[in-house]
Amino acid sequence: MKFEDYIEKLKKHSVGVIGIGVSNTPLINTFLKYGIKVTAYDKRSFYELDDRAKKFAGEQNVELVLGNDYLDNLHNEILFRTPGLMPFEEHLQKAAAKGCTITSEMEAFFEVCPCHTIAVTGSDGKTTTTTIINELLKQEGYITHIGGNIGNPLFSEASQFNENDYAVLELSSFQLHSMKCAPEIAVITNISPNHLDKHKDFQDYIDAKKNIFINQNNSDTLILNANDAMTDYYQRKASSKIHYFARDKEINNGIFSFNGEVYASMQPREKRQFLLNTDSIIIPGSHNIENYLAAFAATYGLISNDTRLYITSTFKGVEHRLEKVRELNGVTFINDSIGTSPTRTIAGIRAVKTKPILIAGGYDKHIPFDGLGDVICKDCKALILTGDTSEKIYKAVTNSKYYTPKSLKIEFAESLKDAVIKSCSIAEKGDIVLLSPACAAFDRYKNFMERGKDYKNIINSL
Repeated sequence: MKFEDYIEKLKKHSVGVIGIGVSNTPLINTFLKYGIKVTAYDKRSFYELDDRAKKFAGEQNVELVLGNDYLDNLHNEILFRTPGLMPFEEHLQKAAAKGCTITSEMEAFFEVCPCHTIAVTGSDGKTTTTTIINELLKQEGYITHIGGNIGNPLFSEASQFNENDYAVLELSSFQLHSMKCAPEIAVITNISPNHLDKHKDFQDYIDAKKNIFINQNNSDTLILNANDAMTDYYQRKASSKIHYFARDKEINNGIFSFNGEVYASMQPREKRQFLLNTDSIIIPGSHNIENYLAAFAATYGLISNDTRLYITSTFKGVEHRLEKVRELNGVTFINDSIGTSPTRTIAGIRAVKTKPILIAGGYDKHIPFDGLGDVICKDCKALILTGDTSEKIYKAVTNSKYYTPKSLKIEFAESLKDAVIKSCSIAEKGDIVLLSPACAAFDRYKNFMERGKDYKNIINSL
């Protein structure tokens, strides 16, 4: 559907937008630009809203519904939900039962997008993989638009895209839960338990991720991780062409690394093509090799090997992902605030060059920490715990069969600043202090980015 036609369709209905945040504020502004009246719902009071949201109070085409009971009277024909409000929430279910259409900014974008689409989801590595794909395509000369769970909300810009452009999208399970999208190329990096505080259960999370490809047809492509336990489940559900990526494993239909070399085997095995050595990848960690393999599979046939070599040797990674902050008195401080799950933190621990002093803990997403406890005991010099999950992580560590008090020092901290101060008292020349919390940041911060920036400010003020 053309953007203009979608806007005309909306004009015939009453429109509500739930959540006046990063993705929905531009959405509301776009609707107002085209004369669409909007009811804007938000849990915050008027005085808690930022200036961008407060300006809507002066718009005659905006009705504000604010406060704790903001969902009690959803009276619109079309509702755009914020990603964090799941479609099975009871107020949304009641609205849907009355005939209301529940959608979102990203679902609307897929309806009007005029260009090629590559979409990425997974439990870990989404942002880095999406960013690498975008960097590869840009270097090759394509015009790209990065969005979804990162970058700019794209619906408001879609009318300016050309058919040969590429929209490169990171999609979270929250966004995908109700989506009926069909990207030309879909990538699932890996699956492990995550966001169980929001999803009904792990199966609900798994099936939300499935929506990235379930509406594809046989002219579309799905990229799956050959080493992931969920791959068999997903490939049995797919109607699209499937290619794979695999680290340290030879495969016949995809991109793989083996013995420090990366190969493409999209054709029969005897015609496999050497691409590059893994040591040309300058961002640390074996998990980042996987991210590159996924990106190479998604862009195969679109880019040259010169482009691959250039990006692997120049791309320094995304902020808050194993980001070196500073070296002070021989101690290296690393910001891995994106470590919002145990699997992500395990990857971060294994990516650094020496046993780190780990700062962990945060908002409780109801994910078990048992496996992380084992890794901390074996691969960390010390552990400093802060935040809501401190006791849960402590129990997972001290209950591990690998735990011995003499080999792992554990301390509790009242705040992130206190944790940094304690890490400095422990650290010796040559040590690494790693912030990789294994938890979301919502107990103290708006998001992991705010937490990472606070960590960097603390480090740089030492």
